[in-house]
Amino acid sequence: MTARQLAVLLTVYLEPPPHTVRGLAARLDVTKPVVTRALDALGRLGLIERRRDEIDLRNVLIQRTVAGALWVERLGDRVIARAKGLPR
Repeated sequence: MTARQLAVLLTVYLEPPPHTVRGLAARLDVTKPVVTRALDALGRLGLIERRRDEIDLRNVLIQRTVAGALWVERLGDRVIARAKGLPR
């Protein structure tokens, strides 16, 4: 996973929804194509899903998945475990 993909994934999981390509691009200060490429990769991994906004069909909403939530949780566990091993 690239740093950009991780940034997009963590933004989706750690900030309250709804998430759109436009909103993620603005939040991360990157272009929409950059976010789209990251979302394509994350979608192939099953870590996010896209769906049309039922209120405004022009928008695509980015949603969390169970697999993505578990991946983020395991990442957090690894960070905590590594931090415990660091000298004080």
